[in-house]
Amino acid sequence: MAYRHCIVWIDHFRATVIRFSCDGSAEVDICSDREAAQLHRKSGPQGSGHLGDDKEFFERVARELEAAPEILITGPGTAKVAFEHYLNDRYPKVDARVHGVQTLDHPSSGELLDYGRRRFKAIDQLLG
Repeated sequence: MAYRHCIVWIDHFRATVIRFSCDGSAEVDICSDREAAQLHRKSGPQGSGHLGDDKEFFERVARELEAAPEILITGPGTAKVAFEHYLNDRYPKVDARVHGVQTLDHPSSGELLDYGRRRFKAIDQLLG
C-alpha cells in the first residue's frame, strides 16, 4: 500500500518510522548498533562527554524514507536535528520532502501516529 505521509521519531539509539494515510499505517523500528553508554567521566581523558552521530544508523533510517512523499521528523533531543542535517548533506531529495522538525518526548506508537495525523492535516490545509 502506498502511504502519503511519514513521521519519524528519532533519538541517538532508536528510530520509529510510521508511514500512514487516511485508511492505514505501517511502522518500522530501527535500532543503532551502538550501546547506550554513559560517557560523562570524572577522571581520565576529557572530551565532550557525548557520542558522535552514528552515521550508519542515520543511513538505515534515511533509506527507510527514500520513497516517502511527505516527512515529519520528531524526537526528544539533538538527534532529530543532526539527522535532518544528515539528510540535507547525503539525501537532498529526501530532505526536500521534510515538512518540519519538532520536539516530541517519548510517545507510544499510537500517540506518534495521532500526532502525525494532526500535524499533516494542518499542513494539508495550509498547502491545499
